[in-house]
Amino acid sequence: MNNYDYIIIGAGASGLLLADAMGGDSFFAQKKILLLEKDSKKTNDRTWCYWEKGKGHFDAILHKKWDTIHFEGKVISKRTQIAPYSYKMIKGIDFYNHFLKRIESYSNITFKQEEVVNLQETSTEVTVQTQNNCYNGHYVFNSLFNFKMATQQKQFPILQQHFIGWVIKTEKPVFNASEVTYMDFSIPQKGNTRFMYVLPNSNNTALIEYTLFSEQLLDKEEYEEQIKQYIRDRYQCEAYEIIETEAGSIPMTCYDFRENHTKRIRYIGTAGGWAKPSTGYTLMSTANKIPKLVEYIKKGEPLKKLNLKNKFWYYDVLFLDVLHADNANGYAIFESLFKSLSPQKVFKFLDEKTTLREDLAFINSCPKFPFLKAFFKRLF
Repeated sequence: MNNYDYIIIGAGASGLLLADAMGGDSFFAQKKILLLEKDSKKTNDRTWCYWEKGKGHFDAILHKKWDTIHFEGKVISKRTQIAPYSYKMIKGIDFYNHFLKRIESYSNITFKQEEVVNLQETSTEVTVQTQNNCYNGHYVFNSLFNFKMATQQKQFPILQQHFIGWVIKTEKPVFNASEVTYMDFSIPQKGNTRFMYVLPNSNNTALIEYTLFSEQLLDKEEYEEQIKQYIRDRYQCEAYEIIETEAGSIPMTCYDFRENHTKRIRYIGTAGGWAKPSTGYTLMSTANKIPKLVEYIKKGEPLKKLNLKNKFWYYDVLFLDVLHADNANGYAIFESLFKSLSPQKVFKFLDEKTTLREDLAFINSCPKFPFLKAFFKRLF
């Protein structure tokens, strides 16, 4: 009863999308699949946002979408329509409900709420030990991330995109519900790359996140004080109710997470290095990688050999080297980009869909000296 062909650990974006892809593919119809997750997934613990052209795979569960973004720098302020893109938002609880219901419909997939405490691999199987049971699987896909996976090496710096966000409801209409504040660098940088991120649901409700790209986390009180200050300064608002809160930390590193894979254990999601190193965006990166992984599984290829690295990985290496060397001036990179390029061109590059000529235009819009310095340091 406790033997499975595949065991997926973690019911976040990568675990749920992988389970759903397997469940909907006839190749896996006769395979027993187990999905393990320590939490009930009954709370709204996060928000996923992304940009996309036209209709997409997740449109049925969208909470909100916008057609205009606002970028605020030290010397520029731009409000731009982003057609043919839309900026889309999914609430975590809607994502969980949708995909857990789909997974429940697959007779060959079992979902269990149990916390994994240990993995033991042999030449023929992996034993997954939870607090109450042991399960055996031919292959395991593990989405549980630990920062030690990336910090035990010195070749690539590791920064964190960390944040605390509040969903607030104000007494008066103070937000522009038709636009996202994608980055607001007008706030004090304090030696780091710091910005505010605002997703308005209506004219008096919005998610406001205080976000940093840096090595170290802050005390909770510092994030919250900066959010309070921003609400006072930007919106001249004192009367509001905090409806929800969220917090997170996403690794920003070009470390090759394949080093952690084994013959029968493959890390996925953030634990597999699927968060885009330069932005921390994970959902669409994961959605694009799942089909490649599934095809690899179906071919019977060794899981450790699947390499998802492309030319954009090398661009991300230089970007993170620059941020690591001079984190206080990170805002200048983004301001230079949005001053020179349209959001559409920035999005296309970050989607890793640009041609070499478009890459060069993007690179030419960045401050030259820090990137040349990082390039020659890597070269020699």
